[in-house]
Amino acid sequence: MNSYINSPVQSLTKKEQLNFLLTNRIPRRWLTFFIGWYSQIQSPLLTKVSIWVWSLFAEDLRLQDAQKQRFNSLGECFTRQLKEGLRPVEQDEDIVTSPCDAIVGAHGEILGSSVFQAKGFPYDISELIPDRYLQEKYKNGKFVTLRLKSSMYHRFHAPIACDVNRVSYISGDTWNVNPVALKRVEKLFCKNERAVIELHSDKPNSSITLVPVAAILVASMKFNFLSETLSLKYKGPNILPCEASFSKGDEMGYFQHGSTIILFATANYEFCEGIKEGVAIKMGQALMTGHSTFN
Repeated sequence: MNSYINSPVQSLTKKEQLNFLLTNRIPRRWLTFFIGWYSQIQSPLLTKVSIWVWSLFAEDLRLQDAQKQRFNSLGECFTRQLKEGLRPVEQDEDIVTSPCDAIVGAHGEILGSSVFQAKGFPYDISELIPDRYLQEKYKNGKFVTLRLKSSMYHRFHAPIACDVNRVSYISGDTWNVNPVALKRVEKLFCKNERAVIELHSDKPNSSITLVPVAAILVASMKFNFLSETLSLKYKGPNILPCEASFSKGDEMGYFQHGSTIILFATANYEFCEGIKEGVAIKMGQALMTGHSTFN
């Protein structure tokens, strides 16, 4: 069976078809390895040229927001930190904040255990998250897809005050996660490399889980609380125990290129006003709200 559907509902323009071919019908794994190697080359001149070429395709690249303006490698630029105060965090304890800068994608209610990556393209929670306990927890809950464009700030942060006691890593493919691919590749997020991180809070009737999903050119996912770097080269155990505590807004880790985070929430959460598909959101902005009666 083909790994994608091209139905009238999901038909693509010629421009979109070209985008899909150029970013997916290529040796995705080897190109990702290459970018991982290339991005670590220590050369200020090569890095400056590379960033200039990159800016031709990413008009919204804002390096003036970075703590440092000169980079020794492309990887330093990809994983840049921002100047203090540029991402104020909503501190209301009933608010779940965005864990990253992103474009809001598919979101809404989980219909039983069915989640949508794009209109007409559902997948089952069990196909994305292997843990049966979490599968049951988020039935009829909420979800939101947050896409980090390559030009965006690539670090992600705790959306609530929480503890993390393990990370589940699932190796996989490196399909592009842009809207063009999501309209064409069935169950794309379930095919790609990803991690599952349950956030434990002091609200027993509420739950949040993050699923960072890697993609083409994403050389690795790095979590600040793990010694291992999770990438296509990682051959270790799939369950990585840890002991980490975070205040809301604390940095958790970063992608080495743009990608996606899918946030799952229990049914008592609602989306904040203004959250709709295609809207840009900053890390720390209000994303969802819970109800004190569920605390």
